[in-house]
Amino acid sequence: MFNKILVVCVGNICRSPSGEYLLKHHLPHKHIASAGVGALVGKPADKMAAMVAQEHGISLDGHVAQQLTSELCKEYDLILVMEKGHIEAVTGIAPEARGKTMLFGQWIGQKDIPDPYRQSREAFDFAYQLIDESAQAWAKKL
Repeated sequence: MFNKILVVCVGNICRSPSGEYLLKHHLPHKHIASAGVGALVGKPADKMAAMVAQEHGISLDGHVAQQLTSELCKEYDLILVMEKGHIEAVTGIAPEARGKTMLFGQWIGQKDIPDPYRQSREAFDFAYQLIDESAQAWAKKL
């Protein structure tokens, strides 16, 4: 069973924190965290990502970006990435994690969720919408 889920993107300040906190909302009994393959370590969630999430009733307060490591990969049962290319990035860090790494957008047509970092408000809204749909789909599957 997947009781420990890790959500991964690049910087761990936009998409993966949103995915982490949405999954926590839908799956309160599971242990869920996030990390980045090129994390802005120690940084809080991006201001625009936090604002968009807050407008949907999800707080990203308290988030602190962390780097994905092989040790972190070993700790989790399921690793969810935002883009197909991130599967290779995770595998590069922890080859043994390949079998438990899947797309966050797996159940909404295996969609990549584009990075809104340093882009328009619309890019953040679009990414959040995809993350929200994906989190709901994962909650139904798990």
